Amino acid sequence: MKKMVLTTLMLLLFLLAGCQSKQIKSYTFKPYLTTGDKTSLLSEGIDITSGEANPSIYKITVDTKKKYQTIDGFGAAMSESAAYVLSSLSETKRNEVMTALFGETGIGIDFVRIPMGASDFALNNYTYNDLTSGTDMTLEQFSIQRDLLYVVPRLQQALALNPDLKLMGSPWSAPAWMKSPQKLNGGSLNPIYHAVYADYFVKFIEAYDAAGLPIYAVTPQNEPLHETSGYPSMMMTVAQQINFIKVLGPKFEENNIDTKIIGYDHNWDNTYYPQALLNNEDIEPYLDGVAFHCYAGNYTAQQAIQTSYPDRGIWFTECSGGRWATNFASNISWNLENVFMGSLNYGARSVLLWNLALDEQDGPQNGGCTNCRGVVTVNDNDTYTLNEEYYMIGHFSKFVDKDASRIDAKSTSPNLITSAFTNPDGSVVIVAHNKTNADMLIQVDIDGHTFNYLIKRMSTVTFDGTALYE
Repeated sequence: MKKMVLTTLMLLLFLLAGCQSKQIKSYTFKPYLTTGDKTSLLSEGIDITSGEANPSIYKITVDTKKKYQTIDGFGAAMSESAAYVLSSLSETKRNEVMTALFGETGIGIDFVRIPMGASDFALNNYTYNDLTSGTDMTLEQFSIQRDLLYVVPRLQQALALNPDLKLMGSPWSAPAWMKSPQKLNGGSLNPIYHAVYADYFVKFIEAYDAAGLPIYAVTPQNEPLHETSGYPSMMMTVAQQINFIKVLGPKFEENNIDTKIIGYDHNWDNTYYPQALLNNEDIEPYLDGVAFHCYAGNYTAQQAIQTSYPDRGIWFTECSGGRWATNFASNISWNLENVFMGSLNYGARSVLLWNLALDEQDGPQNGGCTNCRGVVTVNDNDTYTLNEEYYMIGHFSKFVDKDASRIDAKSTSPNLITSAFTNPDGSVVIVAHNKTNADMLIQVDIDGHTFNYLIKRMSTVTFDGTALYE
């Protein structure tokens, strides 16, 4: 018996040694380029095979063995305004733009944020439980009927195009009757309604699931420190959010809901709030991590979370372009450095922008931003324009697959910024951006395999690569 065990063990060791001796001979990469002058827009280049590379002061070194966070995806928000303008297109054009956004032949967006009710980009104010008077403690009048007009059909189409699509829900406000004072634009959640508001989240998740749209994650409140009379909003202090999650988490457990709860969902400039959430033992079993927006502070704020709470997730959930910034090259450069590579290299599992689509008047608007830009602009003549945000997202979403891991990637120059990933199938994705006004010859070293590439000024390249084994 012992001899048989020994023989089997030796065979396993032999097979393992054979697997370990399998060496990578070279890498082949397909480059996809977007130039600051728009002459190339996610344009496919000629294959590059690693070999002898010329040294360069601009060097990227990639170590595939050093893995960091798992990636959930890239995308933007399906606000009611976005869904409405996409639905306003003719069927042919609508199918065309939805394929460009979500399809395999497009950029394959795989993460979408959904306002739970009206936001500052909706046709008007609404929630899923609006009353003219009184209360509805059992939520008998709860309904997502309003979302069934535009939002749900577009999400269903998106999911059909990309079955890996993840959905995140974020409320801008609780129903007015649950708040103090009882209005949608501003105010706070009345604590006596914590349980019924938690039921509201449960009903939202169940209703969307019944429509074939599983909700991957929710945040308790969009921008909880921003209260305004201009559009639906709700102040939720850190103490208030902790107390609400204490109720929301058990409600999810009682109803067998595995949707993630992600806290904060506001700007980089406040690190006390997300850390206070993560430090609270009462909500630790329910809180999966925290989310950030770009409108104040910078991505380095994520470092404190990344270092102190390595077992918790970080998500980047909102940033918008707009008419305040109209230079294509500058917009790409700032966003690649700060929103995309900045947040990713500091632990973010997602990068989500704001509206997926808006019209030529930057709307429909429901208060708030009057000059925000969508990922797509839907024009009055049944055409659409793919904006710079489309290409920013595409340099990641088209190549980084579900459950990919970020891997170690270092640059020798602050003017050459980079992030890299390994997909579950073993393929490697490297994204690099040249911030300068001059063309840049770079040297890429991936596990000792090297190649050169000339990145044009203010331009971005994604290298989509596979290994060839000896």
